[in-house]
Formats: sequence, C-alpha cells, structure tokens
Amino acid sequence: MSATARDYWDLTKPKVVALIVFTSLVGMCLAIPGLPDAEQVRAGLLGFVGIWLSAAGAAAINQLLDAKIDAQMARTSWRPLVVGKVRPWQVLVFASVLTALSMAILVLWVNVITAVLTFGSLIGYAVIYTVYLKRATPQNIVIGGLAGATPPLLGWAAITGMRGEWDWAYASLLVLIIFVWTPPHFWALAIFRRADYAKASIPMLPVTHGVEYTRRQILLYTVMLAVVTLLPVAVGMCGMFYLGGALVLDAVFLWYAWRMLDPPDEFFPMRMFGYSIVYLMALFAFLLVDHWLP
Repeated sequence: MSATARDYWDLTKPKVVALIVFTSLVGMCLAIPGLPDAEQVRAGLLGFVGIWLSAAGAAAINQLLDAKIDAQMARTSWRPLVVGKVRPWQVLVFASVLTALSMAILVLWVNVITAVLTFGSLIGYAVIYTVYLKRATPQNIVIGGLAGATPPLLGWAAITGMRGEWDWAYASLLVLIIFVWTPPHFWALAIFRRADYAKASIPMLPVTHGVEYTRRQILLYTVMLAVVTLLPVAVGMCGMFYLGGALVLDAVFLWYAWRMLDPPDEFFPMRMFGYSIVYLMALFAFLLVDHWLP
C-alpha cells in the first residue's frame, strides 16, 4: 500500500495545526501598533510558514511516537501510520524535512529568537509531553499544555524579535489564556474517551481520579480562564469590543462547565469539547478585531 498526499496531510493533524497557526497569526497582528509595513508583512508571512511547518512536523513526530497507543484508541485507530498506509521511516523522514525547513526559514529570514522558541515548543510537545508526561502523570495535559500555548508568543516574536519588555508581557498574556484553556478543553474529551485511555494505560485525570473529580477540575479551570481572559483589558491591551465578546464567550463556557457537574447525557462532554474549540477561535478573533478598531 503506497502512501498518498492525503496520508501525509493527515500526519500533520491539520485541524489542530490550523488552530495553532491562527493563534500565532493573531499574535503577529497584535504585535504591530497599526497596519503592517512591507518588512513586517514579509516577516509575518515567513514566520507563519515556519511556525506552520514546525507544528506539522511536531504532529507527525507525535503520531510516530504514539503509534502503539493510537492503535488501541477508537479516536485515533484510523491514523495513516496505525493502519499501515505509511511506514515509520517515512513518517520520520517527513517530520525531519518539515522541521528542517521550518528552522531554515525562521533562522535565515525571520529571526533567531523565533526559531529557538519554535524549536523549544516542538521539543516540549513532541518529545517531553508525548514521551514522558503523557505516560507519567495525570497532570500531563496541564504541564505539557505550555508547549501548545506558545504559538501567540512565536507569532509576536516573528514580528518584533521580542525587543521590549512589553513584548514579553503582552505576548505572555496570550500564552496564559491558551495554557488555562487547555485543561477544561482536553479533560472534556478525556471524560468521553476515558475507556480508551484506560485501555492504553494513559493516566488521564478521569482514569486516575475519576469522572466526578475531573468535572470539578474542569469547572475550576474554566473559572480561572474567565478571569484570565479579562487581563488583556485590565492592562490596557484591549478595549470594550473584546471585553464584550469575552464576557459572552466566558458565560457560555461557564455554563458548559457547570452543566458538566450533572450532564444531561453521555455525549455532553463532546459538546463542551466542540464549544471549547469555537471559544478559543472566537476569543482570538475578538482580540484581532478589537486591535484594529479605531
């Protein structure tokens, strides 16, 4: 069975990577006070491509290292490597080429700090989280979530080179939002798929501490998220348009988290999981629109 372009595309987890690069794009735009000049557009486009290639390479490495686990889980049993459409050496070569291209673009045509931060994120997700944290602790998604939260920082760095203290402060707020968003987002999925994780011996929180405890943790992190999303307004980074949008999005997310304590049916966690994706995309879209309003 020969690999097709679609098989290689599926190795990159395109839906996940799309969310990652969108948040990095917002980070780029927020780093610019007004409309970008020609040099900023060039850096932004090249930075976008470099970050996308790195994220795609990390996704492929993750599938290579998690192939045995993926084969035991209904959610991932269809992946190209699991069903034999691609071979491990092909995945390794593919991921290596993507990563090498990413680093070359970022080092040669963007800036070194973006390359270093991007490579660090790749190692954090594809190696530290996948190889160690995922199998070692029920707090895997909390600790490992830092690597997945960095794209806005990477986008910001691509434009500014992180030259000023406010660059780090403002970009870090965007990272904090995704970092706190990750546990309630992923634990909702983990509750629904807890039997798969138990079968694969992955110590996700619903497996090790039970569903009731995980539901309470989801509510706790969602409350924290609602507070964190107001920080950009508190420091003057955003205005009333973002505030209004964030309050509505947070109210719905809090309703989901509260309802999770006594869900109406077994599929409710997946509805919360789906909303959490829409929530993050909409929240960053509000950040972007607010930034460009007069």
